[in-house]
Amino acid sequence: MFPELNNILNSTPETCEQGQGVLICDKQTDGSFLVHHFLSFYLKGGCKVCFLGLVQSFSHYSLVAQKLGVNLSAAREKGQLVFLEGLRSSLDLMLGDRQDSTPQTPSPLQFLSSPNASLQYLHEFVRISLLETSETTWKFPVLIVDDLSVLLSLGVNAVNILNFMHYCRATVCSKLKGNLVMLVHDTEDLDDDENNFVVKSLSHQCHLILQVEGLATGYCKDIHGQLKITWRSPSPVKAEKNVIKIFQYKIQDKNVAFFARGTSSAVL
Repeated sequence: MFPELNNILNSTPETCEQGQGVLICDKQTDGSFLVHHFLSFYLKGGCKVCFLGLVQSFSHYSLVAQKLGVNLSAAREKGQLVFLEGLRSSLDLMLGDRQDSTPQTPSPLQFLSSPNASLQYLHEFVRISLLETSETTWKFPVLIVDDLSVLLSLGVNAVNILNFMHYCRATVCSKLKGNLVMLVHDTEDLDDDENNFVVKSLSHQCHLILQVEGLATGYCKDIHGQLKITWRSPSPVKAEKNVIKIFQYKIQDKNVAFFARGTSSAVL
């Protein structure tokens, strides 16, 4: 985990609120370091985690998690972590359709056979995964999605993605009193209407928004990007303003250093 980020967010695995949604948006940079943070954060906190890894292999996440002090293989073996490896599951689905004509349980990625179809089976996978299936009592369930933009690239329309996230929030946040973390790319400058619609819609549904951006000036070895943190007002009816803080950061081998804008050693 990144202790400095925990201090900034004023949250620990023991004190974090339940029933909340976190949206990670990255723009012209890679915000996946925040996904790795939340994965290790919740596993160390004793939560039951369902992770939809749509962009990388399990071994990739496992190697990063080891640097953060978490053993994903052990967590999966004891039932604390349910991991959907999108790359392998999609290959199994395509090869299975060719090699085996016998009826099987629908794959969570069944929509690949019909991109305009709903994500019903993916939601069912999440729902079943987060039900208590062992004698061990986890703290609370967590769903992490990395990343939603992949679904758009695969031809799933924005409405079906938002419907999927609506049902996930209803299941995980409302019914099970758990938390939801999702990554989506911010393509506002690229005029990607569907992606922009997804980002804006999800922004109104999450209590915490983490926007990661690359530096407008380009590469800098001492500053890797900027993080804008927005805590949305819990009551849109009351005249309460959102709380916003902006930091710059530098990614290190096993940590991320955060500092106020203009206070890095590179500019002092």
